[in-house]
Amino acid sequence: MSSQEHADVEIRIISEPRYVCAVRHAIVSLAKAMGLAETSCANLALAVTEAIANIIKHGYHGDEGRPIWVKVTPVQQGGRDGLEVVIEDECQGIDLDKIKSRSLDEIRPGGLGVHIIHEIMDEVDYSHREAGVGVRLRMRKFITPAQPVSSE
Repeated sequence: MSSQEHADVEIRIISEPRYVCAVRHAIVSLAKAMGLAETSCANLALAVTEAIANIIKHGYHGDEGRPIWVKVTPVQQGGRDGLEVVIEDECQGIDLDKIKSRSLDEIRPGGLGVHIIHEIMDEVDYSHREAGVGVRLRMRKFITPAQPVSSE
C-alpha cells in the first residue's frame, strides 16, 4: 500500500528551517525502528532534509509558515522490504521538468540536493498533488537488495 493512501507516520511542519532538524531526527529514529542500517538511516534523513530545504528555498521562496507534510510507511515491492517517504507541499506553479540537479562539472556551492536525493534513494518520483496545488515527492529506500534475475 502506498503512503499516498495511508501513512504509518505523518509529520506536518511549517516552512521554517529551524524545524528541519526535528524531521531529520524523526526520520533517523523511524528508519532504525523499521530495520534500516545506520548508514542508510543517515542517508535517508539527508535525502529528506535536502527535499525540505528545496521546498523552503525554491518552492516557497523562503516564505515562512507554509505547510510541508512528511509521510512515512513501510513498503514491500518485488519481495523487498523498504521504506516510502512522501513529502508534499503547496508550492504554486512548479514545472516538474525543471526539478533537476545542476551539472556536476560546475564547481560551486549548492544546487546538488536533487542529485543527492537520486543517489541515495532507490526510487524517486515527482508529481503534482491531486488538490491541484503543490508537489508530491515519493521516495523509496529498500532494506533488502533486489534478487538477481535467473538466466535459466
